[in-house]
Amino acid sequence: MPVTVEQVREVAMGLPRSYEVLVRDRVKFRVGKIVWLAFSSDETQMGFAFPKEERDVLVASEPDVFLMPRRSDLRFNWVEVRLDALDVQRMREIVLDAWRMVVPQAVSLAMG
Repeated sequence: MPVTVEQVREVAMGLPRSYEVLVRDRVKFRVGKIVWLAFSSDETQMGFAFPKEERDVLVASEPDVFLMPRRSDLRFNWVEVRLDALDVQRMREIVLDAWRMVVPQAVSLAMG
């Protein structure tokens, strides 16, 4: 069963400083002004903060799971994932790692 936006929302909203916004009919999560998680308009894919230096290796290692971002987003620390390729545990890990990229270290450390 694919991971749903509701399952991701439950994890993302439980993280300090994370909040949800709707931009052009797309659900996104921010910390401050930084978008760290976003869904495609059809909610089948999720983009998330990820080091761009490691992006090629990640996508090449599991091309059926991960995708490169749109050309316009290549300049950002960003990668995409197919929600139907994730289980809940892996989604939680991805969401937590993406959030840790954008919050101050002290906030991240406080989460354990």
